[in-house]
Amino acid sequence: MKQVTPHTRSDMPAVEKEALWPSIVRRFQQGNVGPLPVLIGLAMIALVFQIANDKFLTPVNLTNLTVQIASMGTISVGIVLVLLLGEVDLSVGAVSGLASAVMGVLSVKQGWPAGLAILAGIATGTLIGTLQGFWIAKFRVPSFVVSLAGLLAWQGALLYVLGTTGTVNLTDKTIIGIANSRVSIEAGFVIGIIAIVAYAAILIAEQRGRQAMNLPVQSTVMLAWRIGLIALVTVVTIGFMSINRNPNVEAAAVRGIPSAVVIFIAVLIIFDFITRRTRFGRYIYAVGGNVEAARRAGINVNGIRIAVFMLCSTLAACGGVLAASRLYASNQASGGGDTLLNAIAAAVIGGTSLFGGRGRVWSALLGALVIGAIANGMDLLAMSSAIKFMVTGTVLLIAVTLDASTRSRRENTGR
Repeated sequence: MKQVTPHTRSDMPAVEKEALWPSIVRRFQQGNVGPLPVLIGLAMIALVFQIANDKFLTPVNLTNLTVQIASMGTISVGIVLVLLLGEVDLSVGAVSGLASAVMGVLSVKQGWPAGLAILAGIATGTLIGTLQGFWIAKFRVPSFVVSLAGLLAWQGALLYVLGTTGTVNLTDKTIIGIANSRVSIEAGFVIGIIAIVAYAAILIAEQRGRQAMNLPVQSTVMLAWRIGLIALVTVVTIGFMSINRNPNVEAAAVRGIPSAVVIFIAVLIIFDFITRRTRFGRYIYAVGGNVEAARRAGINVNGIRIAVFMLCSTLAACGGVLAASRLYASNQASGGGDTLLNAIAAAVIGGTSLFGGRGRVWSALLGALVIGAIANGMDLLAMSSAIKFMVTGTVLLIAVTLDASTRSRRENTGR
């Protein structure tokens, strides 16, 4: 009788190949190809605008683009969390504007220290999110209705806080420096190297954990490719932002990395860790995937909802502070216009499902880049806002259609 022995080290390559290629095939069959469509779309957008205007891919313009999307992207991270629950928050634009107004009025008119004024603005968002989350969870009112009411109420609160002047010009150097200061080249590369090493350590730890549980793992080549790609993108991005040559300003030959970008990336890393590495994050996906199953599993569904809406409004407030800092002012238009629509569109375009339970925090970055690149490229070409809105709407419709198609395939295949 042939003796059956456990897998030896020589057996591992076969297991790795079996895990890699069938997984890729299954993803394409189900339409679940991750961020690939967004990345292809970004490449096409960059190519078209670079052909139309050779200034699009210059370090100065790309740096400006990333600064422009930082506040919207921060708000969009909160939208991603809410969408993972299968809910929606329509009040984030008004909350961001109100938070910036509270900060501005306390700093300029009341003479509060910058740090306390900033914390008060962010705390305003936290309190609003807690209230709205409590209302949704305890009174079973749909999030669409509660947040729509919030949109109107917080917009009115914004006007009330600003008073008759309607505009508060920010002068405090600390507040202005939130979005407009620069991180030195050396510090930028140190931060980048630390991020690359941390990312590699996390992937290797996951690989070893799966091996210990006899689960399929990625091949060593695939693992090295992922780490190398992230390292390349990180180094190139930091290099572009650090060596930012402006032909019109000789003294600004080297400007460094904008602090707004550093803050946005830090928010992405923190909330990606929370959603993917903590019990709270797993509960978010569980509630969004099947709320009844999550409840039967002992998850405090109402508590998760309240916490997520609290975090969403807190991030909206942070986005409002970033926007006010970048523009040196808070006014009646803060958080208005297309702020809400772009924040939601960025989350959806980046790959977060409207049906709940599927998506990643990094989709906020990808979607914000798509929307920001379209707006930036059209501004360079002096196109009208009408064209900009129509193109963005078309991209959003395509993203939602892909999401619905993917969901249908997953249901048909039972995965």
